[in-house]
Amino acid sequence: MEVILKQDVEHLGYADDVVKVREGYARNFLLPRGLATLATESARKQLTETLKQRAHKLAKIKDEAEKMAGGLGDKTLRIGAKVGENGRIFGSVNTIMIADALKAIGFEVDRKSIKLKGEAIKSVGKYEAEVTFHRDVVRIIPFEVVEE
Repeated sequence: MEVILKQDVEHLGYADDVVKVREGYARNFLLPRGLATLATESARKQLTETLKQRAHKLAKIKDEAEKMAGGLGDKTLRIGAKVGENGRIFGSVNTIMIADALKAIGFEVDRKSIKLKGEAIKSVGKYEAEVTFHRDVVRIIPFEVVEE
């Protein structure tokens, strides 16, 4: 029996996959729990149309993310921090500070999509951060921590 999965099912497949399963598994587990629907001809047509529309929307979102990442180019961010003796800063540089620096130059990026490379940044110097604009668009952005 073939079914169309509505959700990800472990060891079986991902949402919107058409999978072949045993009849008892489909009727007693997948269908009653709402994890799948029968793969009838009309359900298959509806699935292909849904996937086509979703692909168009995802392509548009990806293009916008690539434009944003390309606009950033070779710019280096400067993040000011209060510095004590020996070049050590008070506290540490975090993703919120990087998101604010990006916002200051005109790029709206969520702080959750920024990952710092290496350990906590507690001194003045040059570093890199990985920014995820889209699932497929990831850029490495250099930034410099300077004394305020």
